[in-house]
Amino acid sequence: MELLKRIFSPIAAIMNYIQNHFKAMLFVLILILLFAPASEKEFTSYNLEKINLSGPIMDAADVVQKINKAAHNSAVKGVLLIVNSPGGAVSPSVEIAYAIKRLKEQKPVIAYAKGTMASGSYYASIWADKIIANPGSMIGSIGVIMQGADLSGLMNKIGIKSQVVKAGLYKQIGTPDRPWKKYEVAELNKVIQGTYDMFTKDVADARHLDLNKRDTYANAHIFTAAQAKKVGLIDSIGVEYDAKNALAKLSGVLHPVWNKEDKFDKLLKKLSASTAVILNTYFPDLILK
Repeated sequence: MELLKRIFSPIAAIMNYIQNHFKAMLFVLILILLFAPASEKEFTSYNLEKINLSGPIMDAADVVQKINKAAHNSAVKGVLLIVNSPGGAVSPSVEIAYAIKRLKEQKPVIAYAKGTMASGSYYASIWADKIIANPGSMIGSIGVIMQGADLSGLMNKIGIKSQVVKAGLYKQIGTPDRPWKKYEVAELNKVIQGTYDMFTKDVADARHLDLNKRDTYANAHIFTAAQAKKVGLIDSIGVEYDAKNALAKLSGVLHPVWNKEDKFDKLLKKLSASTAVILNTYFPDLILK
């Protein structure tokens, strides 16, 4: 019996270790699967780069960083901006638009509307050399919106009153505890109209459109890909395969090698996209479109 114990003791020790450290080993295995390259191709330097712009645009830092990095990477001969976004806040949309404009001065850029290219995400795409849209995509919604709730009725029902000390006529503008006054609405309209004028002028300049006819392509109209092509918001209709081929041709690349998206970044994007959908469903006023 002692002999058998000695023979099988190493095996028993291994089994005992696995049992006691199963969760840790499982975690390590998941990390290996996430970060281990799928093939030797992932070590190959790429000459064309895909950059994704998806979900509500609330921050531009990550996308702008990728655009700037591609601009300074001499191995990258062209960039494909893949867009599937309903838009977002004004400032980050403008940041991306002007990063694309700078990039275009150094190498070809094509923007591809994968699903939705509207409002801020269309603004972000306007300076690309070409805009290609999926036949089933939605394009446009060139407009600006600011909205807020009037909670005064609810506050009266539950007996809550607000107290304010302010300096400046417009300092309380946009608060949800009362209806907005006429002069406050006029002040907000001034900001909204000024932003809309900037938006439409940039679209007209980038797309070589007549600003005096902006009501035909702007005015928050939503277009199918075919309709967007007619009014000049996009250049052609096709799928991602066509957009990739167009960029390869424009870049003069005979043997295209595309970058692979980091698996961990991809996982985080899926999680953030799911969170954005939930927020937009239950709290639509939190996301500017």
